[in-house]
Amino acid sequence: MTVERAAEILAGSRTAVALTGAGISAESGIPTFRGQDGLWRKFDPVKVSSIDAFLEDPATYWTAARDRGNIALAARPNPGHAALAAMEGAGRLVAVITQNTDGLHQAAGSKRVIELHGSGRTVECLHCGRREPRSEVQARLHVEMPPLCRGCGGRLLKPTVVLFGEPMPVAATQEAFALAEQADVILVVGTSLVVYPAADLPLAAVRSGARMIVVNAEPTPFDRLAEVVIHGRSGEVLPEIVSLIGA
Repeated sequence: MTVERAAEILAGSRTAVALTGAGISAESGIPTFRGQDGLWRKFDPVKVSSIDAFLEDPATYWTAARDRGNIALAARPNPGHAALAAMEGAGRLVAVITQNTDGLHQAAGSKRVIELHGSGRTVECLHCGRREPRSEVQARLHVEMPPLCRGCGGRLLKPTVVLFGEPMPVAATQEAFALAEQADVILVVGTSLVVYPAADLPLAAVRSGARMIVVNAEPTPFDRLAEVVIHGRSGEVLPEIVSLIGA
């Protein structure tokens, strides 16, 4: 009944937005950060993914990212990503706001994607600003550690993701909160809702009158605010919702 209720709510929405996290991409083979087999159980996030640690010892970051980067680049959208793209295409979803940096929403066909934590698909020189595809840099990590810019004579490259200690992208954050405050429905998918400011988005939406739907493998701190809570795999639940609303 909960899936049917979620479909009914989304079928009647005009300004629905989705907020996604690592859980939706876990079904594409990308490990989560905080789950049972999450990245932070293997690495100290402060040492591996903070901007201070990166600037002090970039090789540590790139060594940890070597395997994960290959996994992310090889990953393909799963039925959950495809379902959100179908909802947007059918006019049932205005945008996808994501905490993920893997680019899988775009690969699935979603047109309006707000990346709160940047993109893992590119890297940028911290000196000249030149950008390169992550795939090209990834391919030379086995012979060049850390990877250096080939445009300005060997300066440091950093992925275009938000590391701990870095500010959130202002434009993306402002757009995300504007969408949440204008939404009549917020669909929360695959996120534990413990990372801020992203976790504030459902609250902003609900305070502005939106109805909330949660699709997540585990309970979240804000399940009590949701009209529908489905504890399941997004790759199974979302296609079922799409089928019911005819998207």
